Amino acid sequence: MTEQGEGIGKADGYPLFVKDTVIGDLAEVKVIKDKKTYGYGKLLRILEPSPDRVTPRCPVAGPCGGCQLQNLNYSAQLEFKRKKVANHLRRLGGFQQLEVNPVIGMEHPWEYRNKCQVPVGRGKDGQPVMGFYAGRTHSIIETEQCCLGDPVNEKILSLIREHMIRWKIEPYDEKSGKGLIRHILIRQGRKTGQIMVCLVINGQRISHAEQLVDELKKIPGLTSVSLNINREKNNTILGQKLIYLYGEEYITDGIGDIAFRISPLSFFQVNPVQTEKLYAKALEFAGLTGEETVWDLYCGAGTISLFLAQHAKQVYGVEIVPSAVENARENARQNHITNAQFFLGKSEEVLPEHYDQIYRETGKHLQADVIVVDPPRKGCERQLLETMLAMSPQRIVYVSCDSATLARDLKILCSDGNYEIKAVQPVDMFPQTVHIETVCLLSKLSEAKHHISV
Repeated sequence: MTEQGEGIGKADGYPLFVKDTVIGDLAEVKVIKDKKTYGYGKLLRILEPSPDRVTPRCPVAGPCGGCQLQNLNYSAQLEFKRKKVANHLRRLGGFQQLEVNPVIGMEHPWEYRNKCQVPVGRGKDGQPVMGFYAGRTHSIIETEQCCLGDPVNEKILSLIREHMIRWKIEPYDEKSGKGLIRHILIRQGRKTGQIMVCLVINGQRISHAEQLVDELKKIPGLTSVSLNINREKNNTILGQKLIYLYGEEYITDGIGDIAFRISPLSFFQVNPVQTEKLYAKALEFAGLTGEETVWDLYCGAGTISLFLAQHAKQVYGVEIVPSAVENARENARQNHITNAQFFLGKSEEVLPEHYDQIYRETGKHLQADVIVVDPPRKGCERQLLETMLAMSPQRIVYVSCDSATLARDLKILCSDGNYEIKAVQPVDMFPQTVHIETVCLLSKLSEAKHHISV
């Protein structure tokens, strides 16, 4: 199977990429595009199903772009993801003999998401429709219940759609830029039971908002209702302006012993069950005794930072999003954590600048016992990796959402005998999809320090 979940089969030695097939299927396929050395096929029927094939739980799993692996049983999904990580590390990183641990999976790999963002459009009958985008398109597959989200979402979306129909509120049209309701954002605190509803609108107000709020308030746990103003003609879901219609400006949820305030614009991991496992593994790899100085790069709202701060002497977090830094500082205050400090800016700029400033002022090089890095899919900038090497921490804990860029960055960090990879632990944060998070522990091999001028 490809990294995107397509089956790869052969007809007389000619490779065909076929969506909705899995390893072990014998299938009748129509060739829809043929190239010189490979082609693409459309599944017509399964002649002999793979022993790992299952019937998707979601009725629109095929056309919807959200899940790619629902037709593969869960144990096979986990092995597919382990091999994906191992292949990237071997092929792109050059780590031929590196062992990748079995993926940490879920006991119940459904209804795990605490956040959903549902696009709103117009159906063929002219009525508002809500659902999810088809793969690689912005065509809405109509459904008000996602098998990965909480069942309460269906009731919320139904109430909003009924309100739109009753008061003739227009859905947004991407092509014309007209219409009002663009997306519905729903967030839940799984430990607190609190629910937030945010309507993303192409305007400043919504008709008869009080009546909509009254209906939503009947849902147990409803804590916050707001409008998010987005009048831009682009694919960005959320704007920056919020108007609160009811309740608090945030909901609260917990990871471990730490409580987090979550606003409509906050970053917060969408799978709280697996997040605890991911952070526990990162904390284990950090090997903290209470005496360490830790830098947490791309720290978001400080979720990992605050976990680490409970076991470290001092934690410094760096994040580019202003609202996330504000959330991190507020979360530290709410949890009475005083040994975590947060810097606003790009990690690839803040850390090298701080490194250079310390050297100019003191003649000494900035030190860290442990560096934790959790970059976006593009991975780390070269300058950041070089600064990390110059700081020469005892351990680097790399949390990755893209094992391809992880492999590239690990190759740099492990070059010239600087670090060795001690453990590679994938964690399944997104069951039924091809995505996989990976936590790696790197340990310093040499006492030699690599100082740079930045």
